[in-house]
Amino acid sequence: MDDSVSNPLPDVLAGPILRRVETRRLVLWLAATRPLTLRLVLHPDHLEPRSIALDKTLCRCVPIGRHAYVHLIDVALDTPLPQDVVTGYDLRIAQSDGGDIGIAEWAPHLLYGDESHPGFVIKSRLDGILHGSCRKPHYGSGDGLARGDAWLSERHDDAQERPALLLLTGDQIYADDVAGPMLTAIHELIERLGLWGERLEGAVVDDSEALYAAEDTYYHRERLLPQFESAEALRERFFGGVRKPVFTTDSAANHLITLSEVLAMYLLVWSPVPWGLIQRGEPSLNDEHRERFAAEREVIDAFAAELPAAARLLAQVPTLMIFDDHDVTDDWNLTAAWEETVYGHPFSRRIVGNALIAYLLCQGWGNAPERLKAPLDQLQQFLEACGAEGYLPNKQQDDLITELMRFEGWGFCLTGPPKLVALDIRTRRWRSERKRHRPSGLMDWEALTELQQELLDEPSIIIVSPSPMFGVKLIEGVQRLFTWAGKPLLVDAENWMAHRGAAQVMLNVFRHTRTPRNYVILSGDVHYSFVYDVRIRHRDEKPHIWQITSSGIKNGFPDTLLDWFDRINRWLYAPWSPLNWFTKRRRMQVRPFIPDRAKAGERLWNGSGIGHVRLDEQGRPSEINELGVNGVTVCFHPKRD
Repeated sequence: MDDSVSNPLPDVLAGPILRRVETRRLVLWLAATRPLTLRLVLHPDHLEPRSIALDKTLCRCVPIGRHAYVHLIDVALDTPLPQDVVTGYDLRIAQSDGGDIGIAEWAPHLLYGDESHPGFVIKSRLDGILHGSCRKPHYGSGDGLARGDAWLSERHDDAQERPALLLLTGDQIYADDVAGPMLTAIHELIERLGLWGERLEGAVVDDSEALYAAEDTYYHRERLLPQFESAEALRERFFGGVRKPVFTTDSAANHLITLSEVLAMYLLVWSPVPWGLIQRGEPSLNDEHRERFAAEREVIDAFAAELPAAARLLAQVPTLMIFDDHDVTDDWNLTAAWEETVYGHPFSRRIVGNALIAYLLCQGWGNAPERLKAPLDQLQQFLEACGAEGYLPNKQQDDLITELMRFEGWGFCLTGPPKLVALDIRTRRWRSERKRHRPSGLMDWEALTELQQELLDEPSIIIVSPSPMFGVKLIEGVQRLFTWAGKPLLVDAENWMAHRGAAQVMLNVFRHTRTPRNYVILSGDVHYSFVYDVRIRHRDEKPHIWQITSSGIKNGFPDTLLDWFDRINRWLYAPWSPLNWFTKRRRMQVRPFIPDRAKAGERLWNGSGIGHVRLDEQGRPSEINELGVNGVTVCFHPKRD
């Protein structure tokens, strides 16, 4: 008997995820097992409910498999919603008997207490923001999104205390670093939902079906590259489990390859529902990998257990997202030589392109739907062209990847106040043409010029930069040494100071006479948290810059190594140290904030969680906290002289 008959699929797989929310506009993301007939019901505070039928002009339905459809909901409102109060909402699904059911019936895990529907607050200003990055399912800690949910549960009915936004600042998924039990779950979900297959060019397997069945598909995917000498550079740069002796060891042995694998990953990290549709079996493994699989399974089981809380947070707080490298692959576009090697081979180019397609559909669209309309139209045509046999059209897939790699609209803005600008630091890089193995600048001259235009004459600004603009000098120095030795890939040598041109232009932006008075820079990436107060030397007034870094949501840095880096950095780069004058930011005065639960002198906080910053009416941080997964709240305070 067909499994879909004996064990019927639920209507909704994941979501709703609140994306862009404004007084006259609501943007939501939802994944379902069939095209749904939806009705949005709004419950503004002390006002009559509003009911809006979501036809094709308001809800785009994108097929990603026989039993999987992403619903992109973008509703323009004739009458504005109120600000600074809780507004409830419901998505009611039409049923075959003529009735409909709401979120309380099809996703009760998204509700707090006795709520009948979730809610959100449209803030008149960005007064509070939750933010974080680096959520790796098989890292051995709790989930920072679940901690954010626990924090919100204590104040969800208080409009003033609720955050204006949840900002996810990179590595929302790890496409390149996947646990064995997660990969088996992905493959089971692909089969259960009938996610589309694809042909593979340049691999030792012909298509996705052969890939999933291959002996090397678990823990040995680097062996699936072509077996000839010219592929050695590709294997080393892209797929080989790059060794990083100074920081950590990354594994690419289970790197996601097909579009369906990446889409299934998104469903499995955003919702508990897909986990109930699969058996979570164990593949045939040797003794070494069987032991590793069992250890990983314990961590993945704990991750899945916290997914109802993570999904609730995403349904209750407007959420914006920007990619970093692991959303696609480690060291993505790190150097011009990396790009030349990876994009010059059809298999690795397809792997990167598939992750970018999935990002467009699952993350990028919801930040600014109007900017993504053209690539999304092309994506929908491509997915709807899937043949009766269930395979994606190869040429259209490659054409879409080509367009996405040329696309320059991934960044986005919010008008605020204060204005928020999220940076794409991955696809518009300042490449070193003469020394192609040197790290590229995180943004090229044209992109930095566009950034400056966004900032001019703004009184205050929030910049979302996945990598910190002002990082730890010692660690940046280590990265520079490895770059000089021709090994930037070993230590992720990608920081704003790694490329002279990009660093100089970025610092000049801050020194511009029409610069905002207050900058708040929200970052992640580095797997530890810190706060810097940054001023321009010998200038009494503007600008005042706060570098606030929260990382990771579910990741961390080796404790002992970070302690040593923190200690040595304090010794070598104290305010009186002459070494400061050899750095590119010597004209900037950088003062650390101190985490209140740290050991004496520590400036870096190592622990999974999610950041929370409150801003005053001038856009200045009035409170900077890290909400740890262990229930502890770490407060960062200015260092006293």
